[in-house]
Amino acid sequence: MDVVTTLAAALAAGPVVLDGGLSTELEARGHDVTSALWSARLLRDDPAAVVAGHAAFAAAGAQVATTASYQATFPGFAAAGIDAAEARALLTRSVQLAREGAPAGWVAGSIGPYGAYLADGSEYTGDYVSTVSVAGLREFHRPRLQVLAEAGADVLACETLPAAAEVEALLAEITALDVPAWISVSAVTGPDGVARTRRGELLADVLGMTRGIDQVVAVGVNCTDPGMVVPAVVWARVASGKPVVVYPNSGETWDAGTRAWTGTPGVGNVSGWLAAGARLVGGCCRVRPDDVRAIADAVR
Repeated sequence: MDVVTTLAAALAAGPVVLDGGLSTELEARGHDVTSALWSARLLRDDPAAVVAGHAAFAAAGAQVATTASYQATFPGFAAAGIDAAEARALLTRSVQLAREGAPAGWVAGSIGPYGAYLADGSEYTGDYVSTVSVAGLREFHRPRLQVLAEAGADVLACETLPAAAEVEALLAEITALDVPAWISVSAVTGPDGVARTRRGELLADVLGMTRGIDQVVAVGVNCTDPGMVVPAVVWARVASGKPVVVYPNSGETWDAGTRAWTGTPGVGNVSGWLAAGARLVGGCCRVRPDDVRAIADAVR
């Protein structure tokens, strides 16, 4: 791959393979990710483990390495006794470690939702948008966006977003920062076959907010059931007019109450995703290197 090619240009030429669930991969490798910092703890305590996780996905065929910054925020680090200077250094390190583990690909700086910082499962409901304003969400996300962009991330991965208000906030910040990004919503499909955010808003309306925003290189869904990928691709493509990103979970479901995964693993029909128009494809929670290898094979 020509490393000077932008991700946007690559998506215009054909499908691109994302990595899988870095945090759950690190957990599967025996690392403790049960704290409120999740895998971000390892940025300080075991950076070599993060490099190894990135390298495993790259070896499986991933062309994009997503940083271990999903749950790495300035307030979250502060709660763990890490000051702002060290937090900035750890966020910068997340980009460096991804580059080290996957030197031939693009690095996506992971921006998890406000609910990920809360570590209470609210990223799957979006309930916090009833008390946190769009202005408040912008203020929360701004420092991390800036640091990851300054650290050299090729694209910012604004992911697992459960509500229109948070999409609005991030679009405003991305536009102001003027950096490439993708917007990915954690969505569900109801009995009526219509895709909606976890907050209940129409997916088409929410992703339609990205139309005309040049900084957004792809839109789509992640951290969702593989079975809803195809309809979500159709909704996303029509609503936004942009390349579609999809990276569902393994087919299992996270129970925040019991802190356990339930269900049967399997990423689903990747060829169907591609036929529906998906361009940036990979996996989220519990999707391991062997699964990414299967996705890469389908793309090839």
